[in-house]
Amino acid sequence: MSDLQIGVFDSGLGGLTAVRELMQILPGENIVYFGDTARVPYGTRSRDMIRTFAKQDLRFLLEKNLKAVLVACGTISSVALPDLRGMTDVPVIGVVEPTAAAACKATRKGKIGILGTSATVKSQSYHRAIEAIDPNIEVFAQACPLFVPLVENGYLTGDLVELAAKEYIAPLQEVGVDTVILGCTHYPLLKPVLSRLFGSGVTLIDSGREAALALAETLKEQNALSSAAEGTRRYYVSDEVSNFSHIAGMFLDRNIDGETEKVTLRTDG
Repeated sequence: MSDLQIGVFDSGLGGLTAVRELMQILPGENIVYFGDTARVPYGTRSRDMIRTFAKQDLRFLLEKNLKAVLVACGTISSVALPDLRGMTDVPVIGVVEPTAAAACKATRKGKIGILGTSATVKSQSYHRAIEAIDPNIEVFAQACPLFVPLVENGYLTGDLVELAAKEYIAPLQEVGVDTVILGCTHYPLLKPVLSRLFGSGVTLIDSGREAALALAETLKEQNALSSAAEGTRRYYVSDEVSNFSHIAGMFLDRNIDGETEKVTLRTDG
């Protein structure tokens, strides 16, 4: 399976939080990433539109000789995962279940907060996943519609991020949550600000990391891990390459200019 790849996709660059974790956990794996930067954000769109976009994203990646897919998007994982699993025989891992499991394990007081997109919060996917694990845990969700546009435009710190973050986390602080799920893979890029505002008494759960760990375990169980010392990386986007490459390069701590390509998705069928 040395030539097979792990496909990762997201509405934009947020899924790179999962790619970074995969590169650390499974350095020998070949990874192909797609970010739908022309249509980001997904979290404010209708369920039908999210499903349509997600199927188009996956259809593109399935042309890349994959052995597994990581849906590194909380919105898609909450709304369209069953549709995507019906499109392929390779494992399709979402972020909701592994992240919910990690949060249930981490909470001390049985109060978990969720920061997510509007679509993720409306879907109540995390509520259901947590209730299935422990129905006694209280769950409090907060939609954060400004976070994805801020991250996509390179605002990871500063006054705008501070103002938005303070407003979004206030309701969770008021009810005394001790664990908070970063329910969109863009949000770990804001983790330094969120960690400081929440304080040391609150554990933040990184959905990208938890999904990457779940994917690694799936490949291990299927005896599908690569034995290579270092894998290849390739990045595809649906809009301008330069902005994506600049922000992604800073986050991944490596220049990815020569590894990034703009593509046009099939929108028929």
